[in-house]
Amino acid sequence: MQELLTAITYPVVWLICSYILKIESGLTKLLVSLTAAILVYVLVGIKLSGREDKKN
Repeated sequence: MQELLTAITYPVVWLICSYILKIESGLTKLLVSLTAAILVYVLVGIKLSGREDKKN
């Protein structure tokens, strides 16, 4: 689940940068998209870790 959300986040943010924010720099789009994907990965991991702690 965590990897799937990360894989979906990257192209979605790339498209948002391209069409909504009108960012033309490929490097900027890459950095923003990767940062968002990594952030989603970390946040989902923290959330899942918290659930496991509550079960134990």
